[in-house]
Amino acid sequence: MSERIKTVVENIQAVNKEMGQAAQQHLNNLTKPIGSLGELENVAVQLAEITGSKLPEVFPPGVIVFAADHGIAEEGVSAYPQEVTAQMVMNFLNEGAAINAFTKSVNGFIEIVDVGVKSNIDADGLVVDKVGFGTKNFAKGPAMTKEEAIHSVEVGMKRAEAMINKGAKLIIVGEMGIANTTASSAIVASITGVNVRSLVGQGTGLAASALDYKAGVIDDALKVLQPDCNDPLDLLQKIGGFEIGAMAGAMLYAASQHIPILLDGFICTASALVATKFCPEVQDYMIAGHHSVEPGHAAALDALGKKSLLTLNLRLGEGSGAVLAYPLVEAATRMAREMATFDDAEVSRETVKN
Repeated sequence: MSERIKTVVENIQAVNKEMGQAAQQHLNNLTKPIGSLGELENVAVQLAEITGSKLPEVFPPGVIVFAADHGIAEEGVSAYPQEVTAQMVMNFLNEGAAINAFTKSVNGFIEIVDVGVKSNIDADGLVVDKVGFGTKNFAKGPAMTKEEAIHSVEVGMKRAEAMINKGAKLIIVGEMGIANTTASSAIVASITGVNVRSLVGQGTGLAASALDYKAGVIDDALKVLQPDCNDPLDLLQKIGGFEIGAMAGAMLYAASQHIPILLDGFICTASALVATKFCPEVQDYMIAGHHSVEPGHAAALDALGKKSLLTLNLRLGEGSGAVLAYPLVEAATRMAREMATFDDAEVSRETVKN
């Protein structure tokens, strides 16, 4: 582990449970029956614990989309050719993707980062911090070197730091990388011990008949490489992706600054599991935005102990589901900050009859 990663991890503190209790007492005094706003109240309490403020703020959100290619695509595990990664990066930069439209709708910041696309992209607005030109094919050997794994995490930390310095009060990380559901399935299988075949899904649209083959590729690689499920750098080195490492790094840095992390779908949640292997406390800084239709997402969420805010049958990635869930998170903060208390509004409290 590098000094940079070690320093960030050491700066991650346990969330402030006392502030959460204070927030809960405040919510109980608002003009509503106790607990009547359900999960929104739980979110408000968690945000208070994360930020150390009884009245937290999460606006504006900062969205960072990391793009990278995967050597495992050579095994035919994706429905789309590898050049789509670079093509979609250009689509992001031209503001033509779902993540662009959704981020605009919440007035958030957005940044696109080339952390490992296979080709060079020369375009205005793109942050280029390449670890390499795609990972190696982990069906034939480790996906990357240990140095590359460290570099990928550090890129994520650097980009999260820049986004928070820009003013972001909440971090959403998204991704683009053909075959990254394969890497994510391998990571989740390794960490959770869940059978690979029950984890793999269609990804970008793979035909159901090809899922057995995809699972077989992953199973064979895991048997040969035997990644250490408790060593995040070993997981990244053997079966990971540059964008997966970067997403984990961004989450770690956000937690070190008491900034909430709103999780997206399967690849994002696989990255979140990697982040928890660096520091278990980081999961308390995470809120699950939505429940993807990718089969492995349920196993990843269970391993994190998270319940999603939305279920919309999404499987796009990019951070799109998290951005769609963001208004609910912001609503939780507005509830805490803007609703009147019973005393302020001169509203009678409920009475208990014997």
